[in-house]
Amino acid sequence: MLFNTFTFFLFFITVFFLYWFLLKKRRVSQNILLLIASYVFYGWWDWRFLSLIVISTIVDFAIGKLIFNTTDKKRRKVLLVISLLVNLGFLGFFKYYNFFIENWILAWESFGISMNLSSLQIILPVGISFYTFQTLSYTIDIYRKKIEPTDSILSFATFVAFFPQLVAGPIERAQHLLPQFLRERKFSYKHALSGIHIFIWGLFKKVVIADTCATYVDVIFQDYGSMSTLTLMLGAVYFAFQIYGDFSGYSDMAIGLARMLGFDLMQNFKYPYFARDIAEFWRRWHISLTTWFRDYLYIPLGGSRTTLALQVRNVFIIFLVSGFWHGANWTFIAWGFLNAIYFLPLLLLKRNRVNKDNIEIVNVGQGIKTGFKILATFTITCFSWVFFRADNIQHALDYIMRMVSNKNFGIQFLSIERYNIELIAILGVFIAIEWFHRKHEHPFTGKFYLAKIILILFLTIVLGVFSNHEDFIYFQF
Repeated sequence: MLFNTFTFFLFFITVFFLYWFLLKKRRVSQNILLLIASYVFYGWWDWRFLSLIVISTIVDFAIGKLIFNTTDKKRRKVLLVISLLVNLGFLGFFKYYNFFIENWILAWESFGISMNLSSLQIILPVGISFYTFQTLSYTIDIYRKKIEPTDSILSFATFVAFFPQLVAGPIERAQHLLPQFLRERKFSYKHALSGIHIFIWGLFKKVVIADTCATYVDVIFQDYGSMSTLTLMLGAVYFAFQIYGDFSGYSDMAIGLARMLGFDLMQNFKYPYFARDIAEFWRRWHISLTTWFRDYLYIPLGGSRTTLALQVRNVFIIFLVSGFWHGANWTFIAWGFLNAIYFLPLLLLKRNRVNKDNIEIVNVGQGIKTGFKILATFTITCFSWVFFRADNIQHALDYIMRMVSNKNFGIQFLSIERYNIELIAILGVFIAIEWFHRKHEHPFTGKFYLAKIILILFLTIVLGVFSNHEDFIYFQF
């Protein structure tokens, strides 16, 4: 059930009116409705995988209570390990089993040894990487004595399965989201309107930006051998905007939906393509995952408060694990490795925390310098996205070699539903909108905000009519 479909519109309208009008000021009943709605939403893809969410919920609810009530350090560790094994066991089997089996077979075959192992036809449960990390953070935080366990399994189950952010984040922490299920929610016209604004902006990014770019990206990456250098470069740029529009669009829609229901979710993207270096990019991109790895992996490894050699090791571990989290393919590992390489000079020069403030342009000279930094960061980001989009490592390398060695520099204007020039114009307008509203959560602020909403809705409806309802890219992660 995609957010950008009429089916979901009917689903959400039904939930919204039941939630605010029939069950007004009845918190427990509202939570029951949200839990049922969340299970229906998830089961719409494949009801069989609901059992995984239920098992994770029961296991972590029980283990959280046991850890909290246990003073014995050894027993606390054993309980935490059980939680890790259950959750990561599900994730490992469904997402990585075939990857390890296939590479194990290939490794032995390189020595001339045949292995009698076979991969399985495993269906990847939608959003398993997201809700696994969300529920894991609960038990880890209890183990670290940062939070206390909840006594309400209903509230905890709703926290784990909350449908706006269930399948593609943001990955919320219990200390932020769980208390919101434990207190009474009151309808606020202001918050509901804000939620609608954020949802519309996310819908625009998905339907107009991501889905339109996808049309060109698919053709360019499939037929890259016949494309010119500039077309291949455009393909990488288009994919950069496709994945940004797709993922940040989903996050915005999730935040908007949650806000309409009286909940506050964390901001997951802060205009990442305006980053002035790769460190700033990762402070702006997929923030909920980046901070998760920071708090539960990077800092426990020693973080930046250790020797330089160990800091370098930690950076590579974080980026390689992040790449592998995205998918069971060497392309994602290569993507993570590239980002670690990008990050390394900043770490060695101790400049990885330089650009932490908002972008301000005070004069022409400073503006040119900032623009160059943004363009350079965007360029290397697009280069790494080639590995993210490619089917395999060879595909990525062939694409890049064709891009840098091809003597044909022309642009092939592809006639695929719309002209290429139209997409470039749309992206130009999109970049301008984001730039002038980079200090705000969404562009529907200030003067003429109603006119902006009408224009964005008009473009979304008109262009959306002719676009394919593409699945969200991050659903596969």
